[in-house]
Amino acid sequence: MGFGDLKSAAGLQVLNDFLADRSYIEGYVPSQADIAVFEAIAAPPPADLCHALRWYNHIKSYEKQKASLPGVKKALGKYGPADVEDTTGAATDSKDDDDIDLFGSDDEEESEEAKKLREERLAQYESKKSKKPAVIAKSSILLDVKPWDDETDMAKLEECVRSIQVDGLVWGSSKLVPVGYGIKKLQIQCVVEDDKVGTDMLEERITAFEDYVQSMDVAAFNKI
Repeated sequence: MGFGDLKSAAGLQVLNDFLADRSYIEGYVPSQADIAVFEAIAAPPPADLCHALRWYNHIKSYEKQKASLPGVKKALGKYGPADVEDTTGAATDSKDDDDIDLFGSDDEEESEEAKKLREERLAQYESKKSKKPAVIAKSSILLDVKPWDDETDMAKLEECVRSIQVDGLVWGSSKLVPVGYGIKKLQIQCVVEDDKVGTDMLEERITAFEDYVQSMDVAAFNKI
């Protein structure tokens, strides 16, 4: 368990990924867990690690209150992803061991082995992350489609609208709503994938049926 070496780019990347869907290291408020990890970082994360940088700047604002934050500070290796080994401070530990071992060869071998193990675990972590299914952003849209007059064939108008079939668009329920002078508008629901279908495209395609459609408006737009 850990973030790897938080003084390295690889360790900061693990921290950034860990904070992608979290505000804090543990729980929902700043705690000693945040302080422990914060103090292990040598400098602010680079701008491209936006989640880690956002967290770093937020925790930095608690610098004067850090002693009063809840929780008990634990060893750094007690925080972070379960499948990543904490190696922050490994160089310091190795130096201490060198003071005891006059030859130092065993420590060097252990350091290489630890480095190899950390790289393998980071690779496993990246592999697991890449296999997670991507979240598809969708929206629910309610459209108002207005005819030219009370003589417009509304059944045909709706048929034209529903004939628009594109990837990422699913039509839902509909109804006719009176607008005055005997005229009714078509109110129709649809669900779209945000990356594939936009309201501008819908308006362009729907108003292309100019024999039936006078205009189209978005009555409601909600993210799903």
